[in-house]
Amino acid sequence: MAISIKTPEEIEKMRVAGRLAGEVLDHVAPFIKAGITTAEIDKICHDYTVNVQGAIPAPLNYAPSGYNPYPKSICTSVNHQVCHGVPGDRVLKNGDIVNIDVTPIKDGYHGDTSRMYFIGEPSIQARRLCEITFECLWLGISVVRPGGRIGDIGAIIQKHAENNGYSVVREFCGHGIGAGFHEEPQITHYGKAGTGPVMEPGMIFTIEPMINAGKAGIREMADGWTIVTKDHSLSAQWEHTVLVTPTGYEVLTLSAGCRPKPDWIKA
Repeated sequence: MAISIKTPEEIEKMRVAGRLAGEVLDHVAPFIKAGITTAEIDKICHDYTVNVQGAIPAPLNYAPSGYNPYPKSICTSVNHQVCHGVPGDRVLKNGDIVNIDVTPIKDGYHGDTSRMYFIGEPSIQARRLCEITFECLWLGISVVRPGGRIGDIGAIIQKHAENNGYSVVREFCGHGIGAGFHEEPQITHYGKAGTGPVMEPGMIFTIEPMINAGKAGIREMADGWTIVTKDHSLSAQWEHTVLVTPTGYEVLTLSAGCRPKPDWIKA
């Protein structure tokens, strides 16, 4: 499948969908505390997406080839869960870290973003992992520009993660996005600078590094969706949807409650 270049009209729809995605995470943030279940978080996000935003939660009943339909509206990945954690009766407790990943569809277009949240006071190790992963996200975003290569993104992310003693999950990657949930190109979070497709204005894709405190190995749980670290080490992920502009990039999933880009990272 070719990489689609979005029209101005499509870009505007993606701006709306992206903003709504960020606002779902803003809305749920005050509820994320010890004692809440991941199913309750899912319901809060679902109801806000459907009833307030008039949007559709893309993950609900999403069924790519070889998978059973995903049963919930968001993903909640706790501690050593890497991605695609299925909300359920798990009660969050003090010290947990959780990634919440949302993808509302508005007027046929997808906005995709995720953030890490702390339950109470995390360990120093957990806080550092989340911080380095956040920096990996923004370092990847910082090299998005017309004429650059997709491989530039993964290369800078891998270097920062490994320089800090962490590993990069290789089986899952960022992706093109628009009217389709998952489009070309694939955005790996490792690799070699100067390789891969050339970035062009109008491309839109996610950058969503999954960084493990231990080794990069992962395995799938019996539910067919939840991915965990093989060595039970902590994992963290942050995600934004990014537009390649004529002069650089635009992050489409920013919202009022978003944590800002680290000051030391320059485009």
